[in-house]
Formats: sequence, structure tokens, C-alpha cells
Amino acid sequence: MMKNIKILTLILLAMGIFACTDLAEDPVGVLAPDGFFKTENDVEAALYGAYGHMASESYWGRKLSVTIMLRSDMVDIGNPGTPARRIEMNTFSDDAFSGMVSAFWPRAYECISAANTAIYGAEIIDGVSEEERNALIADGKFARSSVYFNLVRLFGDIPYITEAVSDPEALKEISKTPAADVYAGIIEDLEYGKQYLPMTKSSRSRPSAGAAATMLADVYLTLGNYTEAYANAKWVIDHAAELEYALEPDYQVLFDGAQQDGQKEHIFVLDFLGLQSGGSSEGDDLLGPLTGIRNADMLGWGVAVPSMAVYNSFDDRDYRKAVSFDAEALHGGVMKPYTEFAFEKRPHIAKYTRYPGNASAERRYTDFNYAFYRYADVLLMAAEAGNELTGPNAELEGYVNQIRERARNAAGTMNSYPEDVQTGLSKDAFRTMVLEERRIELCFEMKRWWDIKRRNLGDEVFKGANSLEPQSNFNAAKSYLMALPQDELDRNPNLLPQNSGY
Repeated sequence: MMKNIKILTLILLAMGIFACTDLAEDPVGVLAPDGFFKTENDVEAALYGAYGHMASESYWGRKLSVTIMLRSDMVDIGNPGTPARRIEMNTFSDDAFSGMVSAFWPRAYECISAANTAIYGAEIIDGVSEEERNALIADGKFARSSVYFNLVRLFGDIPYITEAVSDPEALKEISKTPAADVYAGIIEDLEYGKQYLPMTKSSRSRPSAGAAATMLADVYLTLGNYTEAYANAKWVIDHAAELEYALEPDYQVLFDGAQQDGQKEHIFVLDFLGLQSGGSSEGDDLLGPLTGIRNADMLGWGVAVPSMAVYNSFDDRDYRKAVSFDAEALHGGVMKPYTEFAFEKRPHIAKYTRYPGNASAERRYTDFNYAFYRYADVLLMAAEAGNELTGPNAELEGYVNQIRERARNAAGTMNSYPEDVQTGLSKDAFRTMVLEERRIELCFEMKRWWDIKRRNLGDEVFKGANSLEPQSNFNAAKSYLMALPQDELDRNPNLLPQNSGY
């Protein structure tokens, strides 16, 4: 899949289909091609371009994923000599000149532009049935929505473009769309996808109706609409067999690059292909060297390393701790504890380095399928949203218990921990339990910051007595949104005002 994305993207670039007008002046993106779209394959090529841009170093391979991870309370900077742009993200001292944002902002709009172009192509081609046309449009709308969902949560009001671009000059006058309207557009796109995407896809790197419903649940959970969040998560659960979703029996296998293709737990993934990269950093995956012990000399880059408090917050009996952390490493033929690591003497993240599949020696250019959503996430979303509607009950407890039952399977050896959810919890206690289960189950998967943000937990987790990663710079009036990039504001004053506090 990823190889096809790269080849087709390069073809499109060579033909001028996705040539940028000038990203220095045009953050939104690309010109809509006239006369290119003739067949369904042409639309597929544009869709490959959209997903290929996402699976790149400047988006999910490093810049955006690491930004989201550093904003959470689950990792801290390991090596203080890492570039300041990363330290600033971690300490909430970033500003409008962030080097992280200046990389992923234009790439995000390239993804959106490619998706918009694909939608345009699907609307005008001949020789396809209405069912096929609607499915192609829905695929483009899913790609567009997934990028906008990240942007609106990070920045609030943003430029919201839903048409293929034909006049680059018009973009110089574009203004921001209120966040509420962006969310409304995302919901409309995902409802379309839930209706017209197929129930199953041969690859989880392309969306199905279940992927659209899952993201809908997440969007509604973010907005505090628990009725719709529960309804969409429950729809996925009720149709799990037809959608071919199930929990992977062994938690470790979820993070084995050689075994990820075709996993039923994956709902939507970005698919990297080992040791291959496109001309615009497509396929370049750096999460391993940024987060883990990257070689036999235990010389990690030390960008996102859990604090000791984070490591100690996991129960030693929990198999997920053993999977998620490397607390020792092979050095000179001998296993050495983290206290003897070369630089950051703390356990490192293991999820992206232990089994990278086909990859470089530094765990770069991996075979990883990065799950935007997996079935465990759906179960936890249903439990959280349902609790807000009715309080705890056997159904909601059962969703969490499915995850805990899987966690008791340590590579075929059954353990007694974690135990099933305690019955009789209050609504508040159940909510706290589910959020903690999400922190453990989905650790280091770029989910925690979104949970902190939507639940307004910043003051508690960064300044509270039990903080796992104290950050005195966190300011609830400012830090839940990041600064819009200053270079975009300078080029287009219609994007003002800047977000509060910057």
C-alpha cells in the first residue's frame, strides 16, 4: 500500500497535479487539475497522495505525532540538548514561531488539498456507478476530516477549505472559520462516510464505515455530546463482526511491525513501508529513534522519554507495562538495566522500537502501521460516554473488562492482574477509572493530550500534587490551544487575531 502511495504521488507530482503554487505564500495548497480525472484510478491516485502526505516525516512520522505526545503528561524530554522547538512543546513555552508547527501546518494543508482534489475528481468522472462514486467521495472526506480534526483541536479557529483550488490568488484573502463550524463540517463528512463507505476494506490504511463511525464517536466525545458519542461507539461494537473488528489476543502483537497487516483490532492506520521513502519524506518514520533505545549502544535521541513517575505509575503485574517500556537493553552481549543506559537513565518507550519490522538499524523507516484508532479505543469511548448518560452499569463495565481480560494474557501465560472493574462505582469514580484505563491501554499512542484537553485536566495533571510530569508553564487560559504560525499571519492578516496569550 505505502509503495503504491509513493509511486502514485511521484507520478502526480511529475504531471504537475499536486504542484504547489508557492507554499511560502499559499498554506492551503494545490491547484485543482483540469482535464486529469478520467477514471476511478485517477481518483485513487489523488487519494493515495492524501494518505501519503500523512505518512511523512513532517506529519505523522515525526513533527505532528511528537508534538501531540510532548503536550501530554506521559513523556518528558530526555536529552536537554535536543532542539529547542521540542523542549518548548514539552514545557508549554512554544510561541508563534514554533519550528514544529511550521513543518506540520503546510503538510496538513497539502493533505487536505489532495483530498479535496480527489473529491472533485470523484464528482466529475464517468464510467462509475453512484455507489462507487459515493464511496470515493467518502474516502476523500474521511482523509480531509482526519486532518481537520487534529488542526481544530490544536488551534481552534482555522482556515477551512472544502473545494479543490483553481485560483491561488483567492487564497490570499482567506480567513479563519470558527471552530464550531469546522466541527460541523467534520461531522457532516464523517456521517457521509458512515453511509457510503464499505463495511470492510482489504487494508486498514483506507477507511471503512466503521472508521467513520469511530471518528464520529471521538469527535462527539471531544464536544461533550455523550449521546452521539455513545451511539456511534455502540454502533461499531454492535457491528463488530460485520466490520471484522476484535481485540488482538496478545497486546504485544499490536506493536510488532512484522505482524500488523490485517489485524482485526486496527480500525484505521497510517501504513509505513520499511526502508522506503518518497521525495517529500513520505514513509520516513522517526518515532522509534525519538522515543526508544535505538541501538545496541543504548544511545537514544532522548526526545520523548517517560519520567520515572510515569514508569512507576504502571503496576509491575500489568503485562502492558512490560510491552510499553524498555527498562533494560542488551549491551555487549549482556542485559543492562536502565540505570546503566548511556544517556537518559530512565526506561524508554518500547512500542516503536522492540519489533519495528523491516527498518534501519536506528529503527527508522519502519514497517509500522500507526493506529489512529483501534477497537480497544472504541470500547473505552463507549464506556466513558455511556457513563455520562446513565452512570455505571454491567454493559459499560463489560467493555472495560474485555480490555482487562486481554491484558491478563501475557504472551499466552494467563495472569490475575488487572482484575475486572469493581462494581458499584459512582459515576465520578467510574469516569476516573476509564480515563486511567485509557492512559494505560493507549499509552504513547498520541491519545493522552486529547483526553487532558477535552476533560480540562491540565491544572490537575501538570500542577497537581500527583503530577507525573510537573509543568509550571501550563496555563489553562492559553495552553489548550497552540499559536497560529506567525508567518501565515504575516502573509494574510485575515487570519488574525492570534490565539489568546500568544
